[in-house]
Amino acid sequence: MGLFGSKKTTPAAAAGQATLPDGRAVAVARQVDAIGDSCPRPQLMTKKAVGEVGPGDVVEILVDNPTSVEALPPMCAELHCEHLATVNTGRAWHVYLRKL
Repeated sequence: MGLFGSKKTTPAAAAGQATLPDGRAVAVARQVDAIGDSCPRPQLMTKKAVGEVGPGDVVEILVDNPTSVEALPPMCAELHCEHLATVNTGRAWHVYLRKL
């Protein structure tokens, strides 16, 4: 365990599937758990996760910080990905990005 706790990025095999609000089912290649983290950590964790997956792969980011939710979709152009959806589950937001 490091100075700031354990890694929160889930390996690709453990990520699973998600159903988007429009009914599309997507395979999630990587999940980033940024619950309890504030800016800029969720953005940095997202940038790293998107950089580690291949084109077409979906990254799911879990955040409970409203500022982070607002900051993730505008990052898509810089990260070469598209914002698929943001879903509020009450406890957290799930942001889905697909790498281009």
